[in-house]
Amino acid sequence: MKIVIKQIKNQVADFDSIFRMLEQTYSESQDHHLYLFPELFLTGYPLQDICLQNSFIKAYKIFIEKINLWSSRLEAKKTCFLLGGLEYHFANQETQSVPQKIENVIFKLEPGKKLEKIYTKMLLPNYDIFDEKKYFTKGESAQILNWNDKKIGLLICEDMWHSNVHNIDPVASLKALGEQVDLVVTLSASPYNLYKTDKRFQRAQDISNILEAPFIYVNQVSGEDEILFDGESFIANGDKIMHKLARFAEDTYTLELPEYLSPKTKLDPKQNNTWEDLFSPDIDFTKKPLPKLKELSDDHCQEILDALCFGLQEYAKKNGFSKFTIALSGGIDSALVLAITKISLLENQTLEAIYMPSEFSREISLKASKKMCEDARIPFKVLPIQKSHQNLRDLFKTEMGDELQGLADENIQSRLRGLLLYARSNQTNSMVINTSNKSELAVGYSTLYGDSVGAISLLGDIYKSEVYHLSRYISKKYNSLIPEDIITRPPSAELREDQVDTDSLPAYDILDTILEGILSYRMTRSEFIELGFSKEDIDKTLNLYRKSEFKRTQFCPIIKIKSKSFGFGYRVPISKKSDYYFS
Repeated sequence: MKIVIKQIKNQVADFDSIFRMLEQTYSESQDHHLYLFPELFLTGYPLQDICLQNSFIKAYKIFIEKINLWSSRLEAKKTCFLLGGLEYHFANQETQSVPQKIENVIFKLEPGKKLEKIYTKMLLPNYDIFDEKKYFTKGESAQILNWNDKKIGLLICEDMWHSNVHNIDPVASLKALGEQVDLVVTLSASPYNLYKTDKRFQRAQDISNILEAPFIYVNQVSGEDEILFDGESFIANGDKIMHKLARFAEDTYTLELPEYLSPKTKLDPKQNNTWEDLFSPDIDFTKKPLPKLKELSDDHCQEILDALCFGLQEYAKKNGFSKFTIALSGGIDSALVLAITKISLLENQTLEAIYMPSEFSREISLKASKKMCEDARIPFKVLPIQKSHQNLRDLFKTEMGDELQGLADENIQSRLRGLLLYARSNQTNSMVINTSNKSELAVGYSTLYGDSVGAISLLGDIYKSEVYHLSRYISKKYNSLIPEDIITRPPSAELREDQVDTDSLPAYDILDTILEGILSYRMTRSEFIELGFSKEDIDKTLNLYRKSEFKRTQFCPIIKIKSKSFGFGYRVPISKKSDYYFS
């Protein structure tokens, strides 16, 4: 028996494209071949509330009927498709408007026959970006598919793991059936984050040895707003990873069903492999005298770059944009965003940078911005805001009887830039890309409706200290695409005379570690003190963090590359009692 892994990219609810993929696969299919598609392949993922909408339910039912009619008319052959999809159940079979329950299932499709549900997902993730218990009803039993004289154990995504909290272990349930399987298959739609691949490999090797069978993992590849699906489907056999498919790209791989390879030596005990243990916070607690964020290797930087380029292109394509506009300030954040966008550009796409100096902008900012654009052959526009800024000062003094001063005067500059940026976006039908980083977002070091604007954020999941790592890597790999002057100069918002970020914030290596401790470890003030951080740095960071929720709530979508990020998986009320941060 041969197995074909179909790592396919599709869009949520694009039923016509999905059907064409099925037709194409059937036209190439052969006898004694098992074709494996990702979780919820028939609908796309994540669906969120779309799966509850009557229009979607109606369209999906018509689509399923279309598949059944098409397949029933096909010439029968010894070929099988395993497809992820939804199974709806209705209390009222006549109206079928309100589903009684929805199941996340694996369908078997054989030419000449209709779709047949053969397994329902047992472990429904309900943490971070996942909310599957809101929509789906869990399966109650493990299942083995008998096909082509082989026994195939079935899992869907999270079923690879187990939950101590919910006392569910689908792999153990498969083992308890008492049948020796020839193969274990997991159809998955597993979101990407940095460091996750090794955990998948480790757990897959464990499953292969627990069930004494080769293990095949088939993952979705796509960008769905903030969430990336990296693909990287693979085959594990015993303690070996036999093959890995492409990352952030469609791919297909065919293999003969292998025999199980017993490990030559007893494997060391591994991690708990529960879904509660999937997060990998980025702090290295072994660093002295203070913990620090894990340092990004060149391989990690390349992986992040691949992820951000892929996520940007997926978002642009699915929202109909081929032009990009970026506000270039002469600072490292906007330079990095410009570089990533430039690297990602396709033949039919354009990119321009707009530099908007104020009276506080420094000459080095103009020179560095201009040089970067000239070297990279990026159109460079200058829109000075000095006159507009002064006009607004005069307006407020005349009409309001009060001068614009301090923070109000600083923020009006940033909002003027946002205004001009979106005027240009409307003028050219371009997509504005945000340039704020995760550190700024965490402490509110940005202006609402000013430098926080944008259709998508590339750096919203990258701390400032990591911005430097990634910038140096790109500069090294791409012939100084980011000029050295931009990388080495002190960071500044340039909204007042001689301003630098450290006027308002702790040093970024300290700030970023505290922020990661808050976000991923849920650490308290007393725990930071025990680690050796100064009370001044802790209190300043915690105070800024708790006061900035309203800004994070209104921020644009963030391409998620970490296990814990702001955005879709971070849901915190704006109005709350905040003293607990200081416990």
